[in-house]
Amino acid sequence: MSIKNFLVAICLFTSTLTWAQADKVVYHIDNAAAQATKGLRNIRNHLDVAPDTEIVVVTHADGVDFLMEGAKDKNNPSIDYASLVSALKARKVKFEVCEITLKNRNLKKEQFIMDADFTPSGVVRVGRLQSKEGYAYIKP
Repeated sequence: MSIKNFLVAICLFTSTLTWAQADKVVYHIDNAAAQATKGLRNIRNHLDVAPDTEIVVVTHADGVDFLMEGAKDKNNPSIDYASLVSALKARKVKFEVCEITLKNRNLKKEQFIMDADFTPSGVVRVGRLQSKEGYAYIKP
């Protein structure tokens, strides 16, 4: 086998491995009133079409509000965020709340639904998911 053929074989093998990996996407929510319902719908649709996608939802600032106990869509109070989040969590979606936001807004972890996880900084988490872990970025 020539060097050229060997390199072509390596390239094909590497591209096949990349193609076989599941997509990874970070959804960034920093304004629950404007983004939460739309974002949760987008995530559901995303998984309906590409069920193997790894999805992390990172929230900070006013984006954390839909992950609080009892949170409902202000424009459509019949939409209970906890049940929507729970259904997506069952599909392996991760929901993360920025701890800097907790400190700045004087919120406590106990005020959030059980399906919420926490990250030291939402902005840092979004950046690292993109730059270090290869996640695509979506802001609903």
